Amino acid sequence: MAIQTTFQRYEIKYLMTGQQKRRVLEVMSPYMKLDAFGHTTIRNIYFDTPDFRLIRHSMEKPEYKEKLRIRSYKPVAPGDIVFVELKKKYDSVVYKRRLTVTDRQARHSFTYDRPLPVHSQIGDEIAYFRKYYEGLRPTVFLSYEREAYYEQNGGDFRVTFDENILFREDHFSLGSKIYGRPLLPEEMCLMEIKTAGGIPLWMCEVLTELGLFKTSFSKYGAAYQQMLRKEINHHFVEKERRLRYA
Repeated sequence: MAIQTTFQRYEIKYLMTGQQKRRVLEVMSPYMKLDAFGHTTIRNIYFDTPDFRLIRHSMEKPEYKEKLRIRSYKPVAPGDIVFVELKKKYDSVVYKRRLTVTDRQARHSFTYDRPLPVHSQIGDEIAYFRKYYEGLRPTVFLSYEREAYYEQNGGDFRVTFDENILFREDHFSLGSKIYGRPLLPEEMCLMEIKTAGGIPLWMCEVLTELGLFKTSFSKYGAAYQQMLRKEINHHFVEKERRLRYA
């Protein structure tokens, strides 16, 4: 039976060096604990229209934006669980709608444009999204190594660190090996603060100490920008070649 989950929270991002990360972890240690998954490699398949309508709209910094992806926290076999996620952002608040299905069910649904085998509110929302954005297809496979921490006192404040962020434009399988082009320079990582409320004073203090400011960095957006640069470079190379042999 599929499980549906809803998240509603703020997600605040910071780019930092490995040295800055170690300092943040040092300050966090009395308050935060590594979650049950520990160190994981997250795999994502992002979907978009042939003209990249979703990511182009997102990069315009609108008040409302949304995206669709399939995610796993390990390499999966056909019968393993994956997460189909509809992620929306409105007025700085992130809303995540998630369904759990098997990898086989997800692949069948998206390969043959069939409904997911789930009858629920979230299932209906995902179905409407897929119908509204006609021609959705996998466009980017994106992976990264994540450490996730939660508050020891039982609060909802969470912190994640993502490193070795890679993307590719082929082999869209959540059971595949990890490879691709990097999105960040070596020794850089992305920290995300996830909270339904405020940021603790100790975190504010270490952010100020390190001179860290929030960023609007989007993994899929950064991948798309690299894809655009590659396409533009290819266009100019081809144009120069044609002129040379004209």
